[in-house]
Amino acid sequence: MSFWRVIMSLFFPPLAVVDQGCGSLFIVFLLTLCGWVPGVIAALVILNNTNRI
Repeated sequence: MSFWRVIMSLFFPPLAVVDQGCGSLFIVFLLTLCGWVPGVIAALVILNNTNRI
């Protein structure tokens, strides 16, 4: 997880997880629509996941 990804996830969470897959982008986008904090938390959790395929 790079510094710039963390900064992007704080300001616009869906932009930070664009390359993580369509499902991740959709989930983070929906959570961001529900509220800024759930979107940021979801983006940071997805970016921190080290078990990528």
